[in-house]
Amino acid sequence: MAVFHVIISLVAKALFFLACLLLLLFLGYCLYIKYIHMKYDKIPGPPRSSFLMGHSLMLLRIVNSDRLVHEQFLEWAETYGSVYRLNGLHYVYLIVTCPKATKEILMSSKYLKDNFYKKIFHLFGERFVGNGLITAQNHELWYKQRRIMDPAFSSLYLRGLIGTFNERAEKLMDKLADAADNNTEANMLHLLNCVTLDVIAKAAFGADLDLLTNKSPIPKAIEACLKAIMNLVREPAFEFNPKNRQFIKEVRKACRLLRTTGAQWIQKRKTAMQNGEDVPKDILTQIIKTAATDENMTEEDEELMLDNVVTFFIAGQETTSGKLSFCIMELGRHPEILEKVRKEVDDVIGMKQDISYDDLGKLVYLSLVLKETLRIYPTAPGTSRQIEEDMVIDGVHIPGGISCIFDFYVTGRLERFFKDPLKFDPDRFHPDVTKPYYCHYPFSLGPRSCLGKNFAQMEAKVVMAKLLQRFDFSLVPGQTFDIQDTGSLRPKSGVICSIKHRK
Repeated sequence: MAVFHVIISLVAKALFFLACLLLLLFLGYCLYIKYIHMKYDKIPGPPRSSFLMGHSLMLLRIVNSDRLVHEQFLEWAETYGSVYRLNGLHYVYLIVTCPKATKEILMSSKYLKDNFYKKIFHLFGERFVGNGLITAQNHELWYKQRRIMDPAFSSLYLRGLIGTFNERAEKLMDKLADAADNNTEANMLHLLNCVTLDVIAKAAFGADLDLLTNKSPIPKAIEACLKAIMNLVREPAFEFNPKNRQFIKEVRKACRLLRTTGAQWIQKRKTAMQNGEDVPKDILTQIIKTAATDENMTEEDEELMLDNVVTFFIAGQETTSGKLSFCIMELGRHPEILEKVRKEVDDVIGMKQDISYDDLGKLVYLSLVLKETLRIYPTAPGTSRQIEEDMVIDGVHIPGGISCIFDFYVTGRLERFFKDPLKFDPDRFHPDVTKPYYCHYPFSLGPRSCLGKNFAQMEAKVVMAKLLQRFDFSLVPGQTFDIQDTGSLRPKSGVICSIKHRK
């Protein structure tokens, strides 16, 4: 019995010691947060809703209420100016809309991507996009990959892809013709998701998915991974919540599927090239050829190739389908703009089935329409950089060691940059109109700007030109024009349209 009391006494002392230690650690952490507040509180910003959590709980409530968090960022930008601060635990983030600072930071390789990009190296323990072009923080590692990838996205090389863009867009036209013949409504976002994924699979990797006809687990896998990213951003403890275990299993399975599929494509292509077989002159072939000239290729470099296959697969599909869907939505709401862009397509394309590369350069007003679409609806809504040294932004002193967020949604909708910003007006991008600098950059800026920009613009023009050439479409009444944030921005309604053949 005495031994039992001794054990109880020792356990109680140990628990007391542990409680004291945890209390001291907590107090120390609170002091550190107080130090962070004192260091950065001279930067303007909204009042914190919590000492510990900062603005996190406020933002979480916005997200959980199904509101768009970028709208809140826009409201705060209008209230607090071109640079303001947000807190979350001991982290501090800047939202920057100052054109001068945007130019200085994004146009320089000095400012590295911040730690957010580490979060999507893995998803719940499974390697996802790893150290690919979008996520690589180390400049030398990024530059090595970019040097390998650049030839695959040259304008000369992209010219050769026009046939693929036409072919896949024709499959969409066949699907829309069925909807017109059968008088059925078309969910444009779903159809465009299928066709843009088909395009990137075929043009980049020589794979025929044909998702408008066939079923595949790949779209669901992509959607699960994007949803996982958003959950991790919104809820840092998401992985440790027992109710999320089933979803986490699905995401791990999705990551494995995407990487296994990419590895099969790479290996199959390498084998064909080694055997001297004819292979498609696509992006995958170019990547493998260029990588083979590097004498210092390592096993990790092979993993990086796979990282970039997954990166292109996701980034090349989701953002373009969103842009096209928003474009159709706005044209459906503005018949006068629809008529003007349709006339241009008729004048340039006429009755031709195949659109040439030279035709794309003549579709000037369509280019303006797509630019205006991305101003109001930047499907990739932002990027971020790490500021390690002190600097001054628009007269505000910024101590180093802080993450800086550039929100494309916010800059595109600020009155001080764009008059009547919610008005859909493609003519604001006319070459003769004076435009603000470093305020509209939906593909980012500088050395880390989107490598696939020209690819995406060509694809979007081909799809839209064929749609305008062949069909009349109108928005089905009663649907919402709200925006959904799934990692990229997309129309919440799906853009449901009635389709008719043009007379």
